[in-house]
This record gives sequence, C-alpha cells and structure tokens, in this order.
Amino acid sequence: MGSSIVSVKNLSHRYSVQWAIKDISFDITKKGVMGLLGSNGAGKSTTMNIICGVLNQTEGEVFINGINLRENPVEAKKYIGFLPQQPPLYTDLTVEEYLRNAAFLRLMDKSEVNKAVDIALERCSITHFRDRLIKNLSGGYQQRVGIAQAIVHNPSFVVLDEPTNGLDPNQIVDIRNLIREIAEEHSVLLSTHILSEVQAICNDIKMIDNGHLVFSGSMEDFDNYIAPDSFVIELNHSPGKEVLARLAPNKGVEALSEKRFRIFFNEDNTITEKYIEESVMNDWDLKELVVERCSLDQIFAQLSGKVK
Repeated sequence: MGSSIVSVKNLSHRYSVQWAIKDISFDITKKGVMGLLGSNGAGKSTTMNIICGVLNQTEGEVFINGINLRENPVEAKKYIGFLPQQPPLYTDLTVEEYLRNAAFLRLMDKSEVNKAVDIALERCSITHFRDRLIKNLSGGYQQRVGIAQAIVHNPSFVVLDEPTNGLDPNQIVDIRNLIREIAEEHSVLLSTHILSEVQAICNDIKMIDNGHLVFSGSMEDFDNYIAPDSFVIELNHSPGKEVLARLAPNKGVEALSEKRFRIFFNEDNTITEKYIEESVMNDWDLKELVVERCSLDQIFAQLSGKVK
C-alpha cells in the first residue's frame, strides 16, 4: 500500500438508478490541505461521506493508513476526524462535556481523554469557553467546537465539509487560519464550492463535476487555468474594432457595442497599459477597462471538456 494516508480506488456510488460519483481515485500522502472543489450536487458530500465511513460505496475501495475502511471500519475510523456540513453539536452540553463525549465515542483510552480535550480546546482557541453551553456560542465559535471534535483524538486525516458555510467574513478568516494550523500536523481534506476558499488555503486540488474527477493537481497548476485571458474596454470615441485589433499582440477582439470591446490576450501583463496609453494619445476617451477572470463555471466547462 505504500505510505498513503488515504487511498481512494475506483470509488463509485449510486442512489437508486443515478450515479452520484463514478470511478474516483486519488491518494493523500502528505500533511497540508487538499481541496475538494465542485459545484453543489457535484458529488463532494457523497465522496466525503464514503471516505469517512458514513456511507457504504456501491463500488471501489477506501484505505485509511492501509486499513480497508469497509472491512475494518472501527480500526480505520480511529485515524479519521470528520466535520460534516452541519456540525453534529449537542447544544445543551458545555463545550468540555461535548468534547469528552466525542473522545469516548472515538474509543480513546480513558486515561488520555482529559489531556486530549485540553489540547483540542487550546488548538481551537476555545479554552475560555470550556464551561459555556454550546447553544450560547456564536456561529464561528460553534464551528471551532465542531473542528475540535474532529481533532480531539489526534487523527492523521481530518475531513472538513464546507467548514466556513454561513460564517461572517471575520469568522471565515479565523476558521481559515485555524485550518492552516491544523494542516501543519494533519492531512486535511476540505470540501467547498467556493473557489476563493480553495485558493486561500489549499496546496492541492481535486475537482469533481457531475460525479467525475475532472482535475487533480497543485494550486499552481490550477491557477494556470484561471489566469485572466480577456478584458473589456469602453471608449467614448472608439477607433473601431480593426484598429483595436492591430494595436497590440492579442488573440482577437469582439465588439460588444459601438463603444465596448472584449479583447482576448496571451499572458501579457502590459497589454492593458498599451491600450490606456493609446487611448490617451488619440483622445479615445477611455471610460472603463475591466480585466476578466475565468468564472468557476467556465473552468468546470473547460476541465469537463478535457475529460470527456
């Protein structure tokens, strides 16, 4: 099996007649954050639920630290920490009671529980709330408690399903920082449909579309797909499409209206400056210039097209 922390082989799952995911394979071999990116309904949660042993797959195998999850679920799950999309919080318990309960559910040795709870509280910066009822915490702190239960037994593999869902911008920044810290000690799989989330914290990306793995690579590889490749320019006194097309090396000009044009370009960071300079020199009266990035939908379309 080698040294994979997680090995997913030809995973497929079907709900009645519909395949939710088909033939997904990947390995996680190191610490850090791997992003599982996909639009809602792409198959992310199904994949995560199978990898965490919540759902039995129709086909394929999952190994956690070399242990077959289906054949030895109790043993394999000792190495997994899971935060589902809806954190499984018992809100009438205090934070400490809840984490102790989570530790016992993970079959931790009684003698280790107190220390493990203290460490989880400390790592998630919630020690000062240990005696507070969970229902009296803000959304951001409830999410920290959810993450604390996922790491209380010090698993080698931590799975976080949409961990910043429903949080305000400040809470999102805090949770992202916490995830980065956890990733220094653990392999983290983070599911999200938000591209900026992946860009902010992931080292590697797996992208699922329509139940198929359409991309697998580093953040750098992925960024090459979403480099800007066009900009829209609006000129009150436009010289026309032909003049704009001849002005600088580009991959074509599309007229959107008499005054607005979309200009496609290769990786040339100075191209917009050339158009601004010419506009000033020739009195074209530049009103607007907007660089366009690929949208997530376009990237999905590009990647899905490459696979099919």
